Amino acid sequence: MSRIGIFLYGVLCYAVFLGVFVYAIGFIGGFATPTLLDGAPTRPLGQALAINLGLLAAFALQHSIMARPAFKHWWTRIVPEAAERSTYVLASSLALIALFIFWEPIGGVLWSVPEGSGRTAIIGLYAFGWLLLLYTTFLIDHFDLFGLAQVWRHFTGRSYRPPQFRTPSLYRVVRHPLYIGWLIIFWAAPTMTVAHLVFAVMTTAYILIAIRFEERDLVDAFGNDYVAYRRSTPMLMPRLWSARRTTTPSRGAQR
Repeated sequence: MSRIGIFLYGVLCYAVFLGVFVYAIGFIGGFATPTLLDGAPTRPLGQALAINLGLLAAFALQHSIMARPAFKHWWTRIVPEAAERSTYVLASSLALIALFIFWEPIGGVLWSVPEGSGRTAIIGLYAFGWLLLLYTTFLIDHFDLFGLAQVWRHFTGRSYRPPQFRTPSLYRVVRHPLYIGWLIIFWAAPTMTVAHLVFAVMTTAYILIAIRFEERDLVDAFGNDYVAYRRSTPMLMPRLWSARRTTTPSRGAQR
């Protein structure tokens, strides 16, 4: 691929990601999208569960396997190194598009907060989760995370510089604020159906497993710096009273 081709490919992958990001807000929140996480069932419970769990497993495997250094080393023999991250973003987006299209609502309301301040507060918390998620991506270099920095540097003839090991803002309080955003999004549901609960439980389990693999890679990449950071900074639950004492840098980027 030419430099222009790789750059345009990276921009296209980012555009697909943006569309998926916006669609996910409505899909999970239950508004303004043709398909929804919640809804009336159209298949028997066993079939619906099998389909939904298969979709979640497909996304989890793609998201984890393609993020591993060993896979990247092999994969860049096939795709240009500058396009590796964009390809990862595109594959993740396509896995989510499949989930949006083929997800099977199950029905069965577990709780539903009535109209009023309580429901408004939960919807506000849901919106906050998305804002936190987006804010965190910029803390850790949004454009590197989604492949634009790589294709731009390749296009301009400059070598790629990976994100440095540091602790910007929220990373001084917890090691994974990005995942906190996702957890808020998954669980801040004014109406919780069986399908939504399955989605929330499985994605939460995936996050907790993914953190272990991700931190293993970070230790391999940054050695004792990350070991010390992990020792001094909580994973997901902040210890605000000790935030000032947490000065060890963190890489920040979640791959």
